[in-house]
Amino acid sequence: MDFCSIASGSSGNCIFVGTDHASVLIDAGISGKRVVDGLHGIDRDPGELDAILITHEHSDHIKGLGVLARKYGIPIYSSAGTIRALKEQQPLGPVDESLFREIVPDRWFSVGELDIRPFRVSHDAAEPVAYRFSCGGKAVAVATDLGCYDDYIVDNLRDLDAVLIESNHDINMLQVGTYPYYLKQRILGSRGHLSNEHAGQLLGEILNDRMQTVMLGHLSKENNYEALALATVCAEVTMGDNPYKAEDFEINIAKRDEPSRMIAL
Repeated sequence: MDFCSIASGSSGNCIFVGTDHASVLIDAGISGKRVVDGLHGIDRDPGELDAILITHEHSDHIKGLGVLARKYGIPIYSSAGTIRALKEQQPLGPVDESLFREIVPDRWFSVGELDIRPFRVSHDAAEPVAYRFSCGGKAVAVATDLGCYDDYIVDNLRDLDAVLIESNHDINMLQVGTYPYYLKQRILGSRGHLSNEHAGQLLGEILNDRMQTVMLGHLSKENNYEALALATVCAEVTMGDNPYKAEDFEINIAKRDEPSRMIAL
């Protein structure tokens, strides 16, 4: 199973997961051209995508969705609530009704040889989910846009070989920054985004001897920066109540404007 971040950040998100016989995108929150260029950059053909899995309907997760679906006829998988919200989004444009595939949180489904489990996250959207993938004894998950986590989230992220996890903001930068009060409260709230500190604490609960790679994603352009996110998360892991230290694992940043290297599990 291969895993790559094409783009990740508050301005747009698109993640690739695939094998030799199946390939999917998680979100398409950048332009269709950037998605296609990103796929070509990792030697993948957009015309061979089997699905686009949508986490929720916010623009930084669906910007290129309409273009890709129309041009390549790619099925769109998402929860019932998100599908309803997508159909109401005028920027999506006309999309063939037959391309929509409804999935149910906590119920496994398959795309080719990829087994996929959507699970609920706490975010201010219609019916948001994250995704866990299994194939050939390997497991990877993409979990962003969650304002908080609990035992349910931890259980869905156990025993992974790789994970992309949200590390959206530094709390102090957000609090003293220029965002209006209501927006600060939204981001800090239980249906907002995960801070660097909370990302490190969550990571400390899900690390295991199988973990090959951790990517920190969905960084805020205004309220975070790469070195700070990495340092904070690593400190939380090393100082946390777990048997690991940050240097035991490869921890990288999923960049805003360029694909990560392809991770082969």
